[in-house]
Amino acid sequence: MNSVLAAIRLFRPVNLLLGALAVAVSAALVDALDQVVLLIKGILVVVSLIAAANAFNDYHDLEADRINQTNRPLPKGDLSPKTALILSILLFLMGAGISFTMNTESFIIAAVVALPLMVVYSLWLKGSVLIGNIIVAAIIGLAFLFVGALFSELNRMITPSLLAFGFTVVREFIKDMADAEGDRAAGLTTFPVKFGLETSARVAIVITTLFMALLAVPYLMNIYSEKYLVAAILGIGIPLAYIISLLVKSPSSNNCHTASQILKLSVFLGLLAIYLG
Repeated sequence: MNSVLAAIRLFRPVNLLLGALAVAVSAALVDALDQVVLLIKGILVVVSLIAAANAFNDYHDLEADRINQTNRPLPKGDLSPKTALILSILLFLMGAGISFTMNTESFIIAAVVALPLMVVYSLWLKGSVLIGNIIVAAIIGLAFLFVGALFSELNRMITPSLLAFGFTVVREFIKDMADAEGDRAAGLTTFPVKFGLETSARVAIVITTLFMALLAVPYLMNIYSEKYLVAAILGIGIPLAYIISLLVKSPSSNNCHTASQILKLSVFLGLLAIYLG
């Protein structure tokens, strides 16, 4: 039982829930919630690939997590690295296999583009300056395009995909700031490791402010309604403004960890804003 619970924690259940919700919200946007079988298959693909990527990432991040994430299953010894690797491979195969039963566009997005990006990120790009952040953001954005392709409504998912991309760039950059100590010890060269937290805070403030401004674009272009704008301001804009105030006050490790947790909650609110739009 302990191993099962450790495996569930390895997969990051909150992230899996977010992935499933993203698929459901996307399906609702294109009026496809009644296509139950296709919806379930879409959720299974997204959830299995997210779980696989998380397990694979933890396998390769073990040394850094001994400092940054000491309560994770691998640093604690609740699960062996070999088990994590096997689980990740099986889940990658599961996600790719299910996507193979879908239309060509969905299969290409999931198995030919997203899956290799997940592996390449963990192996070679996680510790890079900014490139890793952009890759993760692209993978998150692809989830919305995947659902759009699944229900033959790809064009309608471009705006949610771009919003998810921008939000994830901000979140991943600040997460790197929070993890700077462990990343430095593991020999990774993320932006905060290379340039320090003070410089990183200035960059984070700029990209966060830019994204806050871009939140209004879908409303100004009549893509989304006033409900979206209100939800985006309350659920994303205000938390981001608070994060900026934290970074202005002090880009300490504690403040960066707090900011990272706030952004995790804002993902749910962001999905709500998109749904209301």
